[in-house]
Amino acid sequence: MDNYEYTELLKSITLKMSNITNVVEPNKIQKRLQEIEALENEQEFWSDSANAAKIQKEKRQLERKLEKYTVAKEAVEDAKELYEMAKEERDEESLESLYADAPILLKQIRSMEIEVLLDGESDANNAIVSIHPGAGGTESQDWAEMLLRMYKRWAERRGFGIEILDYQNGDEAGIKDVSFIVKGENAYGYLKVENGIHRLVRISPFDSNAKRHTSFSSVMVSPEIDDAINIVIEDKEIRVDTYRSSGAGGQHVNKTESAIRITHIETGVVVQCQNDRSQHKNRATAMKMLKSRLYELKLEEQKAEQEGVCKSEIGWGHQIRSYVMQPYQQVKDTRSNEAYSNISGILDGDIDKLIEDVLIVQNRQ
Repeated sequence: MDNYEYTELLKSITLKMSNITNVVEPNKIQKRLQEIEALENEQEFWSDSANAAKIQKEKRQLERKLEKYTVAKEAVEDAKELYEMAKEERDEESLESLYADAPILLKQIRSMEIEVLLDGESDANNAIVSIHPGAGGTESQDWAEMLLRMYKRWAERRGFGIEILDYQNGDEAGIKDVSFIVKGENAYGYLKVENGIHRLVRISPFDSNAKRHTSFSSVMVSPEIDDAINIVIEDKEIRVDTYRSSGAGGQHVNKTESAIRITHIETGVVVQCQNDRSQHKNRATAMKMLKSRLYELKLEEQKAEQEGVCKSEIGWGHQIRSYVMQPYQQVKDTRSNEAYSNISGILDGDIDKLIEDVLIVQNRQ
């Protein structure tokens, strides 16, 4: 990278930072944080625990956004200042150091861009994820387990927590079904773009003739909703079934009918939970999953109305991404129209760029 290229890079980054400033509005954030601090000093504020918890959550989110914005802004200003000084003094060593750090600066700005995009009502929430293998038996069930591992590794990379809610082993390999919560700041904001059908093409390890197989798995992502979002479900709207647990690892398998399956009759949405020994706790968790899923469906319907598309175009059958391992190696996302060659890294959880590319494209639409 020469001086001209770096100058143009700084111009581009400065413009992006200016746009980010206009969206983030740091002065408004600081003003709101001062208002919250004043509220916290009022004795009656803490008497309403639900409202206090809501405000505290807002405070943490605002502080995090402001801190991230400040770090990015200072990094840009420092780079501009150091570059001008190094040019003036013809300090080649400092210039080379700035060139070497350019990718880090770009990454900071891109991260801040994505942060700005995650401003939806539920983007900051935890995410409830369900993976269901499509037709194809063992092959699809194995693919579903590969996706589960991919999201687990992604969560680990970001320092997010994962809690398995329901897990059903496959007949020979893989999984028949899994649901889990990803816990972390903006977990839903990131993972919502994973909603849809994921397609795998590979030489099947289960085929003695080493033929190429195509497998499908569905990934459904819903925000973990809090009490502030009122979703009312009456008993007459659901069917509740109990069954014996068959969780991963065999814990309390076939001993008690503690596992819960709830079917929402009108929509056909089915959720299940078996991660606890207590049937009551499993039912409470399953109800939370159902409310989250119904809330997600409501968001999808609103989006469909705004965009003038049929609901069926958003639901099951909408292929969003293909992972091809043979005859060549490539991951292709149909929404960003981007192709990626590091399929082994992606399947090991390196999916940030895939997610970010989709978020950016969707924001432009």
